[in-house]
Parts: sequence; structure tokens; C-alpha cells
Amino acid sequence: MNLLNRITLESGKCGGQPCIRGYRFRVTDLLDLLAHGATHEEILEDYPFLEKDDIFAALQYAAHQTDHAVLTASA
Repeated sequence: MNLLNRITLESGKCGGQPCIRGYRFRVTDLLDLLAHGATHEEILEDYPFLEKDDIFAALQYAAHQTDHAVLTASA
């Protein structure tokens, strides 16, 4: 299964930002929880509509978003 299928974009939902499976729960909110030290278990307990694969999907989405060429100015 392609985890990225769990990431949805809808123009009328959350300002068109990427969300988890159509819920009004943004990928950035999930990533912020992880960045602040929340464990997978804590997140799944606090947000029972989420599934473990949603966490992995958010991480994969973030990885894809940062995978681009970095251009540097030469002197």
C-alpha cells in the first residue's frame, strides 16, 4: 500500500493544506507532535481516529517534500 494515499488535499478543508485521510487534522500538526517528543502510542491514544500508518504517511510526506535539489550561490 502506498502510504501517501493517506494524505489528502481539499481546497475547502484546512486552507487546502495536506491532511490525514480527509480528517481536519493537518500533516503539519502530526509532525509538530512528533517534533515535540510525543510517542506514536501517545498520539494514537490522544487521537483515536488516527492509525499507526497515518504517522508513517506524514513522515513519508515530509521526506518527499524536502527531497529537492539545493542550489547554492557561487562567489
